[in-house]
Amino acid sequence: MTDTPSPDPSGTALDSPFSGVPIEITVCVGRARPLIRDLLKLGRDSVLPLDRRVDDMVELYIGERLIARGQLEEAEGDGTGQLAVRLTEVADLRDGLN
Repeated sequence: MTDTPSPDPSGTALDSPFSGVPIEITVCVGRARPLIRDLLKLGRDSVLPLDRRVDDMVELYIGERLIARGQLEEAEGDGTGQLAVRLTEVADLRDGLN
């Protein structure tokens, strides 16, 4: 008989041998597409406009794969002043990360 991972209520395997491995998630708050001549003019205190508004949703990626969307907010407790993301949409990751 083989041991099978016990799923949590969301259906993911918490007992996987990889569950303790850290993974990097990139949070995209927007993109800028300046002309090279404008990029070369940037210096300290320059402002680079992004294609999103302050209250727009951010996107979370693992590699090139979009895994979630959410709203930026300030972390609570000991993380005061630190940014956090409140997830509003989460992709179904049970099919693997393609």
